[in-house]
Amino acid sequence: MGRLSGPLADPSGDAGYADRPERVGFFTDTSVCIGCKACEVACKEWNALPAEDDVLTGMSYDNTGQLGASTYRHVAFVERTVDLGMPGLAGDGGDATEVRWLMSSDVCKHCTHAACLDVCPTGSLIRTEHGTVLVQEDICNGCGYCIPACPYGVIDQRPGDGRAFKCTMCQDRLGVGLQPACATACPTESIRFGPLDELRAEADERLAALHDRGVDDARLYGHDAGDGVGGAGAFFLLLDEPEVYGLPPDPVVTTRDLPSMWRHAAAAALAVAGAVAAAFVGRTSR
Repeated sequence: MGRLSGPLADPSGDAGYADRPERVGFFTDTSVCIGCKACEVACKEWNALPAEDDVLTGMSYDNTGQLGASTYRHVAFVERTVDLGMPGLAGDGGDATEVRWLMSSDVCKHCTHAACLDVCPTGSLIRTEHGTVLVQEDICNGCGYCIPACPYGVIDQRPGDGRAFKCTMCQDRLGVGLQPACATACPTESIRFGPLDELRAEADERLAALHDRGVDDARLYGHDAGDGVGGAGAFFLLLDEPEVYGLPPDPVVTTRDLPSMWRHAAAAALAVAGAVAAAFVGRTSR
């Protein structure tokens, strides 16, 4: 069994793949996302995902609401009011403000340490040779254990079906040398796909360039291999705090403490067994 937490340079090797390609992933640069939703459409078309009519409220440009069993890519529209640092034009003594949009195409993080994979009782969730995390739909029994295990709230069960679904990083396309559909469709190259080490280096350069231009709020999310999930296979350049985008600020793999929990449970069981045995021996020796 692979490690549940800590540094892990090669998840596919840890999963038992002897001959494997480089680990691949997504780098999503939200600073160039225009909210066109081409990635959402391409993902739904390629994976033949059903529409979610109950989410189309007409109350927001963000018509899909969140990631789910039928939405593997979700473009978030975050409205922010920005203080322009100058007097308002209405003469009311207030400061001038403007509304700006923060847009981000969210997706499964394909964690280095994936709790959803750890808790799956049927082996439906597997680590692939590319380092991604994949749901095998024909093996899923719909138990739902993976859903609360995910620290990002990504994976979900499809209504009327019961099985769990999430982004596959287009495993079928990777197998024939193609990029995932979402990355191919993105017109601004906000979604970059490739070897994960190369993407991390590219992200460092992009972050440095933005800081040089005075974009001090720019930051990388899921990039650090020392974080609570061992680094993500899909990471982001954000222009504000993670919470603004609906992302947990400090995600931790939810199965991290399982080994110590089992050790404590075993120690407690041995202590109880010892007490019962001592009591029994004490009674029989009288």
